[in-house]
Amino acid sequence: MRHDHDASAALLEQVNQALNERTPLRIQGSNSKNMLGCPVTGEVLDTRSHRGIVSYDPTELVLTARAGTPLVDIEAALDAAGQMLPFEPPHFGPGATLGGMVAAGLSGPRRPWAGSVRDYVLGTRVITGHGKLLRFGGEVMKNVAGYDLSRLMAGSFGCLGVLTEVSLKVLPKPRKCQSLRLEMDLHQALGELAEWGQQPIPISAASYDGHALHLRLEGGEGSVASAVERLGGEDLDGSYWTDLREQRLGFFEAPQPLWRLSLPHNSAPIELPGRQLLDWGGAQRWLKSDVPAELIRQAVARIGGHATLYKSDPASFHPLVAPLLRYHRNLKLQLDPQGIFNPGRLYAEV
Repeated sequence: MRHDHDASAALLEQVNQALNERTPLRIQGSNSKNMLGCPVTGEVLDTRSHRGIVSYDPTELVLTARAGTPLVDIEAALDAAGQMLPFEPPHFGPGATLGGMVAAGLSGPRRPWAGSVRDYVLGTRVITGHGKLLRFGGEVMKNVAGYDLSRLMAGSFGCLGVLTEVSLKVLPKPRKCQSLRLEMDLHQALGELAEWGQQPIPISAASYDGHALHLRLEGGEGSVASAVERLGGEDLDGSYWTDLREQRLGFFEAPQPLWRLSLPHNSAPIELPGRQLLDWGGAQRWLKSDVPAELIRQAVARIGGHATLYKSDPASFHPLVAPLLRYHRNLKLQLDPQGIFNPGRLYAEV
């Protein structure tokens, strides 16, 4: 049962009160992504009262909803029309919201083939650090010209403003979907993926668990069937991809710290103590390891990647080089001059 409600006036009032009193705000929906970044001290601004799908036209492939809308509501509405969020956002909890999805900017297994959250954001409404509720972008792709603040909100973890509404481009679900498991070693798996990437094989997910390469094939019935016949292997239950996305596989239960390594496409195996699970065809690698953070980050940076520490105390993002940090600070200063929005969540200096 939906309980649609426009609470934008109340959220704006809370922000303006915080500005007047110079009180930091901890912006959150269901808090399902709270394992990421540093803890924020401040008064809670809960977006969940501001919820509901504002408009959805399946023929236009555009959905607009309020930030506190549960992701399950959005996915149910899309599913009923045979459509989907192509980037497969992880929920990490039953109450995950649309605002949290955009603020965290996390994408699931289809990311390298379909794009990221940011790629599908058409427009937003945002409460800025000047106490104004502003609209950025629009509801059609041609509006995304110039300095695109809407897409900047994706992955900003609430440090730049309070998202109140988001317009997204959505896509039809593929007609056919089949998953395969192929036993091979890591070097062979990376080599095959590099080769298959140059060919018209309808891969939409690729993961390696240390023993076997897991593939998902999506598209028309003919192209999927011919790819299955060519690749061989054994059938894999499609729920594997949801369990991977939601970090419910046994790999994630190990007690060591969890690292997310983001690497350039077609990177060679990265030798670090601990266990690894590859996603995104090898561009995203999960690492369970007790190795000191500095050593992990050095090894990853050497090949042009970065490392994020998940589910630790404290969790932390890859440190920024000086020029990037300067950009972050200047952006924060422009949009949140008093520094009240999620201070320190991304970086202590922002």
